[in-house]
Amino acid sequence: MTSSGLFSYDRTGSTEMEERRDMALGFERVVTPGIGRPTPPRKNESEHLLDVAVVFTTTAATVAALRTAGALARQLDACIRMLVPQVVPYPLPLQSPPILLDFSEQRFREIALESGVGTTVQIYLCRDNLETLKSVLARRSVVVIGGRKRWWPTTESSLARKLRRAGHEVIFAEME
Repeated sequence: MTSSGLFSYDRTGSTEMEERRDMALGFERVVTPGIGRPTPPRKNESEHLLDVAVVFTTTAATVAALRTAGALARQLDACIRMLVPQVVPYPLPLQSPPILLDFSEQRFREIALESGVGTTVQIYLCRDNLETLKSVLARRSVVVIGGRKRWWPTTESSLARKLRRAGHEVIFAEME
């Protein structure tokens, strides 16, 4: 195992602590320790049948990915989740990220608003972003990652390749 515990963070104004297994993700502020790996959020019967996951890489790349995911979501009647694996360095405990959660929340809310697409933002405090994404995404998830197209491997294209190997359907959205 690469990490002993993972934390999920979502915002709706509530600040209660819950166990990770019982947490319903949406617009709820929840900071909870997870035992082992986090599980994908449970779906209610009334929710959309398909989720399009957008992985945060950089601000400009994520805005491009959100626009691509928005067009896809409109065609498929899907909802969009922006997954933000925030890596906490080993000297710090997972409960104390180097960047305050309120600041991160505000930043990602602005990114979601800039894209013009209805988005649920989920911030995960973790040690390894790839392992976190693998454990949070459902099998064969539709994932959109933004980045620049280069002839050499970039961080974004490498992440896309690794998620494809893990069995997910990955769409690479090129930045302008």
